[in-house]
Amino acid sequence: MPSPTHFNLGIPQRYTAVVFAFFMAGIMAFLMSMVIVAANSGLGLGYAQRVLHAYQLAMPVAFVCVMLVRPIVIKLVALSIKPS
Repeated sequence: MPSPTHFNLGIPQRYTAVVFAFFMAGIMAFLMSMVIVAANSGLGLGYAQRVLHAYQLAMPVAFVCVMLVRPIVIKLVALSIKPS
């Protein structure tokens, strides 16, 4: 029986990069939506609704961006790290 803190969606391991990109994009898009909405229109009434509205656009854009820049980031990391 799996522990309560572990879950498995059954996604094959070959999709690890896509799943990582999905979660990374989702979390970052949500956090950025929260900050940008607060900066532009404040934390008043309707804040949560405005954040969710911004997130509807931000999430797919963030996912595509993460997938596009992933190969560049991998190369930059390889150039930055000293081999052991």
